[in-house]
Amino acid sequence: MKQNITHITLLVNDYDETIAFYTEKLQFLVLENIHGDDGRRWVTLAPKGYSGSAFALIKAVTPEQQERVGNQTGGTVSFFLNTDNIERDLSHFRQHNVSIVRDIVNEPWGKVAIFTDLYGNLWDLIETP
Repeated sequence: MKQNITHITLLVNDYDETIAFYTEKLQFLVLENIHGDDGRRWVTLAPKGYSGSAFALIKAVTPEQQERVGNQTGGTVSFFLNTDNIERDLSHFRQHNVSIVRDIVNEPWGKVAIFTDLYGNLWDLIETP
C-alpha cells in the first residue's frame, strides 16, 4: 500500500491576506486558487521546492473555528519548515518583518529557529545536518 498526506488544513481569517503573507514573506507558492460558485475557495500553498504535502487554506467561519486561528495546536509549534540554509531564510524573514521568536540554536537534529506566521502559529525552521 502506498499512501501520503497531500494537504494540511490551515485555518485563516482571510484568504488574500494569508496568500500575501505566505508568498511575499515566506516565499511559498500558490498551487491552486479556485473560486467556487457558492463563494467558497480552494486555495493551496507550499514552500518553493516542495515535495509532499501542501496547506489547504480554510476560512474560519464558525466561532469555534475562529478561536483556533493562530493556535491550532494549543500553543506548541504547529509546523516545521526544513531549509538548506537557515541563515539565508532568517535574514529574508527579518527583512520582511516576520516575527522571530527564537534565534538559531543547535539541536541534535540540526539548527533550529522559531518564527510565527501572520496569525501567531509557531513554526520551527530547521536546517538538518
